[in-house]
Amino acid sequence: MPKKADFYKDIKFFEEEFDGIMPLEILIDTKKKQGVMKLATLKRMEELSATIEEQPELSAPISIVNLVKYAKQAYFNGNPKYYQLPTSNERNFILPYAKSFDNDQNLMGAYVDSTGQYARITTFMKDVGTDKMERAEENIQLKIDKLFPEERYEVTMTGTALVFQKGTDYLVMNLVISLSLAILLIALFMAWMFKSLRMIIVSLIPNLLPLLVTAGMMGFIGIPIKPSTILVFSIAFGISVDDTIHFLAKYRQELKANKWKIKKSVYGSLRETGVSMFYTSIVLFFGFSVFMISSFGGTVALGGLVSATLLFAMLANLLLLPSLLLSLEKEIANKDTFKEPALQIVEREGDEETADKELE
Repeated sequence: MPKKADFYKDIKFFEEEFDGIMPLEILIDTKKKQGVMKLATLKRMEELSATIEEQPELSAPISIVNLVKYAKQAYFNGNPKYYQLPTSNERNFILPYAKSFDNDQNLMGAYVDSTGQYARITTFMKDVGTDKMERAEENIQLKIDKLFPEERYEVTMTGTALVFQKGTDYLVMNLVISLSLAILLIALFMAWMFKSLRMIIVSLIPNLLPLLVTAGMMGFIGIPIKPSTILVFSIAFGISVDDTIHFLAKYRQELKANKWKIKKSVYGSLRETGVSMFYTSIVLFFGFSVFMISSFGGTVALGGLVSATLLFAMLANLLLLPSLLLSLEKEIANKDTFKEPALQIVEREGDEETADKELE
């Protein structure tokens, strides 16, 4: 949301004044009709509500417990000291009094179903980040497990806050899986292409380093991981690897042409592919930078981060990759390492003559 917009200021106002705007709902199934109105269940709900109220990220909860407390206070002429659950002796005449509120304003129906089996506790959570949200939900879940035995109760947490937190965890998990899968597939392709473990490491270092720099920059600036920023790593990694493969393929051709002379082959590869890699990266840099003029924050973050990552990747492929090839020299630049490619795209002259004879 644009932070200068009026509705954003309104949302922040309500969040500060009401201690949260994202609802978190807790559904309690007592597995018995009228089980909610039992005093033991109400006391368990009251203890859970006290735990929720202790969490600084959450607002004061609302449930049938509040209604029963109000009923007792009203029964004793509104005396504040009677704002509490009724005792076992008071239960028989206080609870029917609480149910009478349901006639006009449907207060009871908002927190208890018609059978009295299901109860609902509603609270609101601040936008404090997924880490604090997760800790608050874990504290509530621990209290639920302690107060409501599984054989007697079934408790479910839901609401926008929980969906948001679970959705973010799902996206982060998928980011790790997809990026790991991409690295594995590219490593397999490099192994198939160059037949060398050292070349796999050399080719991956210049592509993983820009991703680490971008991740560090996101943490330093304070850009959160969200659906728009998660795409940065996959897009930048794919484009960067394309430049690496282009450079290494030309490097292998130069080695054969220059009789395995390292420096001459590296300089020749830079002259042939360096300019094209530079132009491609610059065009993509400015292309993604256009997103930064958007008024939507997610698009701005996507454009800026992808542009920065591509710039780092270009520098890594033009500076770090040739440096690694020069420093390792004979350990990777030999005929045993650079074997013939597994896929023969252009036929040799001898192969063409053999094919012509077979056709004749």
